[in-house]
This record gives sequence, structure tokens and C-alpha cells, in this order.
Amino acid sequence: MADAFFSLFTLILLIPLALIAFLYFIVRPRPVKIPIKNRHVFITGGSSGIGLALAHKAAAEGARVSILARSRNKLEEARNAVRLATGIDVSVFAADVRDYDAVKRAVDEAGPIDVLLLNHGVFVALELEKQELSEVKFTLDVNLMGSFNLIKAALPAMRTRKDPKQPVSIALISSQAGQVGIYGYAAYSASKFGLRGLAEALQQEVIADNIHVSLIFPPDTDTPGFAEENKRKPELTKIIASSSGAMKPEEVAQKAFDGIKSGSFIIPCNLEGVALSLATAGLSPQRSFLMASVEVLAAGILRIVGLCFQWTWYTSIEKWHNQRKGSQRS
Repeated sequence: MADAFFSLFTLILLIPLALIAFLYFIVRPRPVKIPIKNRHVFITGGSSGIGLALAHKAAAEGARVSILARSRNKLEEARNAVRLATGIDVSVFAADVRDYDAVKRAVDEAGPIDVLLLNHGVFVALELEKQELSEVKFTLDVNLMGSFNLIKAALPAMRTRKDPKQPVSIALISSQAGQVGIYGYAAYSASKFGLRGLAEALQQEVIADNIHVSLIFPPDTDTPGFAEENKRKPELTKIIASSSGAMKPEEVAQKAFDGIKSGSFIIPCNLEGVALSLATAGLSPQRSFLMASVEVLAAGILRIVGLCFQWTWYTSIEKWHNQRKGSQRS
């Protein structure tokens, strides 16, 4: 009996150890450390919100910082704010990310980039039936095509940099709405889901050049833009999204740079984001064999959790529509 118990215990112990050893051997790309100090960090959407917090953080860590946005006035305000807080003078570039030629001029003027941080984005929560197609196109053009424009403009110089042994980074700010679709987010989620496909394919294209891609998934963030977005947000969107708390821009910036410096492909920003990242790991790259082990072991449980969330959301939708029908009949 004791021998059988010992054999069972040994088997239970050996299986996870064998899994960890196997994953240590196969995870790709390999771990990397990406320095920020004394390097050029170029941030889009850098005049406010998360982008401005990223600029503050990069400057505080000793980076040379450039920020790009559409409004020259807001850029100057952001430059003054960073200078006042850190004593560092950032470079500013006014351009619309939808305009490739304007973006290329800004990138060329800024000089070779070590960390390209794509934070620009627009967001409107509205049912697709009520949303103008021009607004859908605008969302896709800014959030998705704007990222293509910046990467295409910056990539040649990143590839031919003076020290190819020094790793560089391309980081894209997605959203938790880029991990799971939510009522009212059809256009926004489509644009943010698209960033994942871009990031996964791009990482394969640039890994040989020691360029490392990161995809950051912040939740709702307490920015002026978020307060404005809430004015048009459908009631059902508010109900479904209420389970996720808002973060401060500074918290997102800290999480973003922690992940970028470790070369992480997927960078969640809170506990819910970690769960979503584990549940949606799919075929994404994973540098950490320990996190890969967690992804493998948690996959089944998290699928059950995900189905429970879907049950909650669809129950809320059904209840809301039933209440509307009842009020219309009365």
C-alpha cells in the first residue's frame, strides 16, 4: 500500500516537473532585457492620458523622449508638464497617424527609435446599427491603420541601427476590449483585435533583427477621453463593463514599461487582465516558461470561468431587453 502511495505521489510530482522542463525547452522567443535609460522612446498619442503618463515615465527613467499627436497646443502643454516634473525636455511632433507621409516625416526628423510605443486611439461605444459607417472607418483608420503607418515608417531605421546586438521594442497599446468583445464595442473591438494579429505576425517578421513586440491590454483608464466616452456609452455597455474597475494612467504606464523591459509579448495591467491574458493565450508567443506552464494548467478552468462570464453577460442582455419590451407594452 505504501509503495503504491509513493508511486502515485512521485507520478503527481513528476508530471508538472516534466511539463515545466518541456516548456523551458520549447518557449520562443527567448527571454530578453530591453533597457530604457539613454535610449530613444517615441510615443504616439503622447499629449494626454496614458500617452502623457508614458512620456513622464520614460523621461523619469532617463530616456530621450519624443511624443506625437495631432494638436500642437496639447503637445506643447505636455512638453511643459514633463519638463516641470522631470527636468527633461521632450521632442514634439504634430501629425495625424492616418497620414503616412506626415508620420514618415515626423519619424525621420525624430531619428532612429529604440522603443516605438503606439498609444494613439479613438473610442466610441455605440451599437453598430446606430453607428455611422464613417465613424467605424475613422476608428479602424486611427487605431489599426495608424499603427501600420507608424511601424512601416519606423521599421527601416530600427532594422539598420548602429548596434544590432542591443534589443529594441515595438509596443502597441490595445485594450481588454481587444481580448473579448463587449456589447457596443463592435468597431472599437475590431480595431483592437486587429492589433493582436498585427503584433503576432510582426514579431515573426522582426525577431531575426532583435526587435521585440509587446501588446499591452489596459482596462478602462481614468482619462479625460474616457469621461467623454461615457456620455455616449449605451446602458447595456455600462452594465456589462461595470465589473472591470478603472486604472490610473500612471499605473498603466508602470505596467507597460515593466513588460516592455522584460520583452513580454502580452502585458496585462490588472488581475482581471491577467485572467483574460491566460484565457486568450492561444498561439501567442510566450517568453516565460513559468507563465507558459500556468497557461497550460489554467486553460480548462479559465474556459469554465469565461463561459460563466458569458452567461452573466447574455443574462443581463436578455433581462434588459425583456424590461424594455415590458415598458413598451405598458
